[in-house]
Amino acid sequence: MKKISESAVRRLSLYLRFLQEAAATGAETISSGELARRGGTTSAQVRKDLSLFGSFGKRGMGYSVRELLREIRSILGLTRPWHVAVVGAGRLGSALSSFRDFEARGFDIRAVFDADPAKIGQSWGGLTVLPDEAMDRTLREQNVDIAIVAVPAEAAQGVVDRVVAAGVRAVLNFAPARLRVPRGVTLRNVDVTLELEGLSFALVNGKA
Repeated sequence: MKKISESAVRRLSLYLRFLQEAAATGAETISSGELARRGGTTSAQVRKDLSLFGSFGKRGMGYSVRELLREIRSILGLTRPWHVAVVGAGRLGSALSSFRDFEARGFDIRAVFDADPAKIGQSWGGLTVLPDEAMDRTLREQNVDIAIVAVPAEAAQGVVDRVVAAGVRAVLNFAPARLRVPRGVTLRNVDVTLELEGLSFALVNGKA
């Protein structure tokens, strides 16, 4: 398979969201111009992104909303549910586990873990926080595909090593730490500090 850039994949996710909104209004077709306008890009970029995966739509007629929705969901692997676990039941972990839109998009949070005895047994988003020592076994039993890591930086690598050893193949990391994963495991980092610094730059340079 040809190499697809992360930015192209992110744009596909945006197109999917716009298509879902269009479908909710009863729209049957949508143009590359409309997708571009809503995504802050160009019609040429929309057509280029979609051409990476095949031929969609007809010149002068736009894209079938229903067909393109189906195709992009398939491209993004959203035709099946993905089992997710959250490691870290702090405020961030709680917010993530309570986000019902995950389930609507095919990401089923199956377990939440924490090492703090005060949090164990609490209810978070309809789930009961499980103890750290139950993590390895539960990840295997629940066939978890994706782990969301929301723990302090000093604990993150150890947690990632454990979830990978338990068979998890994808990790979304919120800890401010540089982590290592073996070949075959996908790691994505969400660095809130970097995002805030980007906002700060926009503010002081008049780009807000």
